[in-house]
Amino acid sequence: MTNLPTFVHLTSQDNSIVFSTANRLPEVIYWGSRLSKDINPEHLILLRTRQEAKCAVVEEPPISLSPNQGQGFTGKSAIEVFNSSNAWSMAGDVIDVRQSTEQDVCFVSKDAIRDVELVHNISLCVDTNVLSLSTKITNLNNDTLHVNACAAPCLPLPADCTTLTNFEGRWAHEFHRQNQTIKLGSYVRENRRGKTSHDTFPGMLCHQATTNELQGEVYGFHLGHSGNHSAHVELMADGRSFAQMSELLSPGEIRLAQGESYQSPTLYASYSHQGFSQLSQHFHQFVRQHLLRDSVKQKPRPVHYNTWEGIYFDHNDKTLMELADEAADVGAERFVLDDGWFNGRRGDFAGLGDWFVDKEIYPNGLAPLIQHVNNLGMEFGIWFEPEMVNPDSDLYRNHPEWVLQTQGNAQINFRNQYVLDLTNTDVTDYLYQCISDILLEYPEIKYIKWDMNRDVNHAGNLIGQPAMHKQIKALYALINRLREAFTTVEIESCCSGGGRVDFGILEHTDRVWTSDSNDALDRLDIQRGCSFFFPAEVMGAHVGPTDCHITGRRVSMEMRCAVAMFGHMGFEMDPRALTLEEKTTLKQALEIYKEKRSLIHSARLQRLESVENEINFALINQDKSQALFSFNLINETHKTLPNKMKFSGLDKRKHYQIRRLWPTELNEYSTSIMSKIDGQVIQGELLVEHGMQMPLIAPQSSLIFELIEQQ
Repeated sequence: MTNLPTFVHLTSQDNSIVFSTANRLPEVIYWGSRLSKDINPEHLILLRTRQEAKCAVVEEPPISLSPNQGQGFTGKSAIEVFNSSNAWSMAGDVIDVRQSTEQDVCFVSKDAIRDVELVHNISLCVDTNVLSLSTKITNLNNDTLHVNACAAPCLPLPADCTTLTNFEGRWAHEFHRQNQTIKLGSYVRENRRGKTSHDTFPGMLCHQATTNELQGEVYGFHLGHSGNHSAHVELMADGRSFAQMSELLSPGEIRLAQGESYQSPTLYASYSHQGFSQLSQHFHQFVRQHLLRDSVKQKPRPVHYNTWEGIYFDHNDKTLMELADEAADVGAERFVLDDGWFNGRRGDFAGLGDWFVDKEIYPNGLAPLIQHVNNLGMEFGIWFEPEMVNPDSDLYRNHPEWVLQTQGNAQINFRNQYVLDLTNTDVTDYLYQCISDILLEYPEIKYIKWDMNRDVNHAGNLIGQPAMHKQIKALYALINRLREAFTTVEIESCCSGGGRVDFGILEHTDRVWTSDSNDALDRLDIQRGCSFFFPAEVMGAHVGPTDCHITGRRVSMEMRCAVAMFGHMGFEMDPRALTLEEKTTLKQALEIYKEKRSLIHSARLQRLESVENEINFALINQDKSQALFSFNLINETHKTLPNKMKFSGLDKRKHYQIRRLWPTELNEYSTSIMSKIDGQVIQGELLVEHGMQMPLIAPQSSLIFELIEQQ
């Protein structure tokens, strides 16, 4: 132990994090902008010197990576365990520090009296500035160790980070931002829905009150976990504050025999001193480098056509082939057959679990439709909801014991379906066999939309034990098993829209369905919120019907296209119902998307500061030689003319040619700057610092500008 390093300094391109092992368990003593390699960490300790206060402890227990009761810590304990003896009061001491590079470290700590080991694994991505942190607890005692909580490593917050931004919402309106002041005491947000959830996204930002998109300090946190979770930010009476995130465990869910371990989900965290957009760029680049498969990254994201809002459950070969003809003509590159193709599925009341092609609807199977789709030059995709079962299904009638349930408690009615117990290998073997049989019979299927449409209310397994932790592990394992067997099949995570969007599921899938709402105005806000952590190419974004099926709102085709263009673009309506003008507009938009998607799906996002009734943003390539800026007017401006838009994120030293990319036709009340600006070459400095007067356009309208560097 005498040879253990007292300090560990991890560095990335822009960030540093410094740990001290002087206080029993390791703790963070600095996290922020990159420090030089020759700094003296002893001076960090000196500069952090705190004195004894009146009626207070002589020496404050540290905010270690796992602060706990054994250390005398009076804030939220990161470790809550017990056995038949004294494990509840565990603390621990560092016994080993393993570091192979300047970007990773493993701290091993042990409480020798209670025979409990803690391992903290931490890495800092050099290119993206994103930390990945996890905690593992191992029982070395022959007495069973009950784990009530084991948080990912705890991170301290500076005193001037006084504002917390969290992400909440509901079905069809996810990722809404809510700000609040960090006050004395605890902010706690917990999710028990058995999925990431629409209303309690496991991500948060802690920042200065003055931080905006372009400037100020911000710390971002996201727990990569697709089930129940807890987020905790605490400002203690002594003035210190910290952030802590964990899987939310049920009583008795984790019981460790001797030698067994529990590992927390990975916490992804990053720091920016240049505002929210730079922080988002960190997370986006991390997703691109570490979570997405190379085979998916190397292939352009194809334009989707999804059948759901076009025909719902009204399936037949003739109708679907007509939809395929229309979709291909407009520009679709992938045709996704949504819910309604399997046995007994005439509505959402029956059939889930019976994953066999319904021969009454498809007497010749799916082959004729798939061949027709392929002949039109489109890939074929298909919808599954593997984790669910309808009571009205052969599967449930044969195996009612296969659902999650608790003895003596009636199931909660929710979409006419129950949740299958994935911790039962008979269940996962059945699901794997059903899905793989379809993929083997129809090898032309290259895409699965994997849905999950209800909460988990009674998460008890076959032996009556709480099962949510193992359920999520089994879900990941089932998806991985399929991906390994069918390497060319891409998988989308859908959960009634954005109910399961997180880095945990994205590590096992290729795309997320951002929201069930295709309303362009709602989508602007939803996609903006999602963009704090997720890049455009993983966010499914579809052009919906003329009248939105959820809100009833009618938004112009031009704006619907402009909003969908900045995700993984698709369309979802009955294209036979489109007018010639709508179809022409949609076709033009899809052509632009195909031309620009390599930029959209690799660029750095720069959200522009929100002003009255506008949501504006930009996507700028790495060397700032090309950019797309999107101006979106939600409601009529309160003034005679709209504001100027500053082209933040461009290189002030460069010159840019500017042109309106979308819409192709613009109806204006009077002559505006639009008739003068196209093709002009303007200094970046003026575009950034002065900006451009925006034209008077109708509310619920979008303008997209392309800027290209000129030598």
